[in-house]
This record gives sequence, C-alpha cells and structure tokens, in this order.
Amino acid sequence: MRKIYLVPALVGLLTFVATGPVAAQGAVPKQKAAQAPKAAAAGAAPAAGAPAAATTEAPSAGADDKAKSIDGFRSAKFGMGEADVRAAMIKDFNAKPDAIKAQDNASELTHSILMSVPELLPNGGTAELSYVFGYKSKSLIQVGAVWSKGTDAAITPEKLFSNANILRAHFMGEGFKPDPIAVNMPVAGGIVMFRGSDAKDRSVILLLQGTFENKENNQRVLTPTSLLLFYVADAKSPDIFKLPPGQF
Repeated sequence: MRKIYLVPALVGLLTFVATGPVAAQGAVPKQKAAQAPKAAAAGAAPAAGAPAAATTEAPSAGADDKAKSIDGFRSAKFGMGEADVRAAMIKDFNAKPDAIKAQDNASELTHSILMSVPELLPNGGTAELSYVFGYKSKSLIQVGAVWSKGTDAAITPEKLFSNANILRAHFMGEGFKPDPIAVNMPVAGGIVMFRGSDAKDRSVILLLQGTFENKENNQRVLTPTSLLLFYVADAKSPDIFKLPPGQF
C-alpha cells in the first residue's frame, strides 16, 4: 500500500512563485518561465512525451466576485473526525465499509484512510483516495487522489495527460483568488498543472509526475507516470509530528 505523506512536497509547492520550485523529490535549479516551451491549451490532451511548460496564467474573469472556498472534498470536510469521514466516503461513493483501508505514517504520526474509486473522474480510470487526519487534532487535514499504474494497471501516459488537462481547465474556472495561482510550473519530477488557494490559504494542488528528457532545441519533455490531486487545509503549518526545538 502506498505511504501517504503530507509534507514536504506541499509546503514547497505553496511557497514557490516562478523560480526555484520545490517538490517531493527535492529542489531543482532556478528556471525562468520564458525559457520553457508552451503547454497545450487547457482541455487538450497532448500525447505522451509532449513538452512541459512553465507559465502562469491569469484567473478567469469574475474570480474576485466569486472567490473559491476549499473546505474539503465532496461530503468530507476539513475538521471532521474519522467516523464522520468514513460515513462521507460511503455516502459519496456508495462504498461498502470494508472497502476503506487504514494506514499510519510512522514519521509524521498521522493516520489515513484509503479507498480505490473507479471513474472518480469520468473515463479517467481508477484512482486511490486518501484522507489524512492530523497528529494532534485527529481531524481531517488533507484529501488526496492518485492516478497511476499502481491504482489502475490499464492507465496510460496519454490518459494521465488527459486527466490533468481536464482538471486544470476545471480549476481555472473555479474562481480561486488571483494571488497566488500557478499553472504549468516545472518542478523536480513533474509539472504543477494547477495550484490555487482560497481566502483562508487552504489549497488545491494538481501535480503531474513523471520523467523528463531533453529533446531537440533543448526542450524538456515529460512522460507522465502519475497524477496527484491534493486538497489541503494548511500546507504551510501542517498538523504533523515535529521534534520540539532543542531536543537534539
């Protein structure tokens, strides 16, 4: 079963702007957006190996008038306890209770419950959902969805690109506050397809992971291996175990 972590990936993705991004696999050298090739338009489904991009885009019109609020995922809301989240999962996906599995993180001392969901995104293949409960609060602090060969043996790089573009186009029209929004930003091991926050700094992060190759004209080309979607209550100061200062 896949180990669920909250940080450091999400902290880095929330704090970078246009250069020096950070991701789960570590820091990468500074990159200027203008030097990278353009991505396919939102909603398009580029073939596997399509060039990665590093651009920022303006939010959709009316974003200031219709500010997006991120309070969880579907019926599962940040701050809920495990019993309520389990009930929400059963309600949202018509799931049987024994389809929900539990997992503990020994380093962050968080607790997660997980479930596989076919067609979480229509025609997108099977995804694995994870709901993470905080170290101190024991309440919901993160919801994640992953699409990969590990969740669906039939999934392809083309399908991952298609899923990523569909979700990016959806989030671009959701009315997130303009500052900060990041779109198509290269990071170590992938591309942040979208990252947006609400007025309370709760965040949505869409990350397409894979391997980069240098092609003609020094273009960096990504072959995707997984797509990760996170809804995070507080990525800057997550409720995880940390050693108190001065102990070591």
